[in-house]
Amino acid sequence: MTSIVLAGGGTAGHTSPLIATAKAIVERDPQASITCIGTPKGLETRVIPEAGLTLRLVDPVPLPRTVNLDLVRLPYTLTRSVRQARRVLKEAHADALVGFGGYVSIPAYLAARTLGVPVVVHEANKLPGIANKVGARFAAYVATTFPETTMRGSRLIGLPMKRSITHPTQTPAEARAEFGLDPERPTLLVSGGSQGAVSINAAVDGAREQILAAGIQILHVLGMKNYTDADTVVRHASGAAYVPVPYVSDMAHAYTAADLMLGRAGAGTVMETAVSGLPVIFVPLPWGNGEQGRNAAELVAADAGWLVEDSSLTPDRLAGLVTSSFADPGRLTRMSAACRELYPSDAADVLAGAVLEIARKKGN
Repeated sequence: MTSIVLAGGGTAGHTSPLIATAKAIVERDPQASITCIGTPKGLETRVIPEAGLTLRLVDPVPLPRTVNLDLVRLPYTLTRSVRQARRVLKEAHADALVGFGGYVSIPAYLAARTLGVPVVVHEANKLPGIANKVGARFAAYVATTFPETTMRGSRLIGLPMKRSITHPTQTPAEARAEFGLDPERPTLLVSGGSQGAVSINAAVDGAREQILAAGIQILHVLGMKNYTDADTVVRHASGAAYVPVPYVSDMAHAYTAADLMLGRAGAGTVMETAVSGLPVIFVPLPWGNGEQGRNAAELVAADAGWLVEDSSLTPDRLAGLVTSSFADPGRLTRMSAACRELYPSDAADVLAGAVLEIARKKGN
């Protein structure tokens, strides 16, 4: 029996491609054993078990970018986490380790190397993270999502995604009905990612009246930490409704329900919406290394999306952009077609095939 261990966590940007790859591996080899490694602090503690996958936890290893106490503690925390990851790999009798980045991946990569377990790395973002840069130095296979990403010996495959995204089975009307929306009404989806986005939520709050008055209904994924008892359905005299939800377990349903989306520009959001043919008003995170703006650049350049800086997302600008977009449905249709042409949708199958081939070579 082939045993594969997958490491990644923190946000949906790591967990979503991990789950998609795990599912694709099992589809190819139903006898394969799958074990996932995450940390106690990440989204993986919920979404990986919900996906029916075994999750083992190790302590996170933050990599400090400045001289601070975390830097002093790094040798101890890294050594401890590598030992924990080694234990998981040994108990799983791992034939390969697949890493997707995040705090859990460095100890997993180092543990695999010390045990002679072949490493496969997938990088979701245009700018590689530190963990994946380390893993790529000795990986048997390195896969990237964007053409601009430069990593040693890498292959461009795209982003592994759920079958429900790459092969949707719902109609827009069915998806809207699932969320309690009008099946026939134009729909705006708002999501700040798995953690939510306070600035996006605030802009929507200010623009909601104008958007609903134009007859456009809103499905708003607030994020678990931002959702409160005060967030209730609002019905406008126009017939349009504002429907807030804390979290959507399968964003494919939300993408299918929508004609337009407002959201961040993480690699997962960019790729999933493009494959879904959903135009997006991208609002990149206003900090970090600017990777989110780079993630959305091709879609914006191809007139398949918009980019608005976080500081420029006022309620008035948002309301104007949304209402003018829906006033030109022909443009939304053209943008949807342009989205679908940009990126591959078979990355999960490609990566699963590579992982199983590498694992079987180790077993022979």
